[in-house]
Amino acid sequence: MFDFKNKKALVTGGLRGIGRAVVLMLAEGGADIAVIDIGGEELEKNLRDELSKFDVQLIVKRADVSNSREVKTAIEEIIQEFNGQLDILINNAGITRDNLLLRMSEDEWDKVIAVNLKGVFNCTQACLKTMIRQKNGVIVNVASIVGLKGNAGQTNYSASKAGVIGFTKSLAKEVGSRGIRVNAVAPGFIETEMTRSLPNEIREKVLPLIPLGRFGQAEEVASVIVWLASDFSSYLTGEVISIDGGLML
Repeated sequence: MFDFKNKKALVTGGLRGIGRAVVLMLAEGGADIAVIDIGGEELEKNLRDELSKFDVQLIVKRADVSNSREVKTAIEEIIQEFNGQLDILINNAGITRDNLLLRMSEDEWDKVIAVNLKGVFNCTQACLKTMIRQKNGVIVNVASIVGLKGNAGQTNYSASKAGVIGFTKSLAKEVGSRGIRVNAVAPGFIETEMTRSLPNEIREKVLPLIPLGRFGQAEEVASVIVWLASDFSSYLTGEVISIDGGLML
């Protein structure tokens, strides 16, 4: 098991899916956790119940990651509650608004870019000063294989995740000398609320293309994210790890 005792972590979109799995693994390792999410009270209650078996602190803030003012306020409050400390940032919050480009509305484009890309900018910028002052920190951004290979009907999502990958590589060069590591993961088809809504015909088309012959589980992505957040990956920065069952081979 990973050791995160005395560590303070922030996970965006941490009330469900991959983000929730990351929260549970970090808590199991002893980290105190903050979550930024727009999810409801029921999701928060479920997470609090699950974390009650661990002796860790949980802070939940309702904020839209695309709104810089909300993010700044939420993260300032989180860092204050963590007594000025923040060691780990997991930028996981994301949405899809799939459509063919000719049919895509400006709102569908703008919303995906705002949450998936601007949200990473907002949250990272709000956390960075604390990490620089500490001279250590780890940032893990959740991208997608769609940001590497593209996908018809997802130009907005693909563009946002390709942007996250470029952001990751550039920021790693900026802050490496400050003791801060920045990496990304690029999940393939993972069993989450987002992929469960896919029509059966799409699932049946995709499955034969995956050498492992199945969709991944949120916990399988979370385990790589948590490894990247740990000292076991202490000489890794600016990298993008695909977690896709071999789909990119």
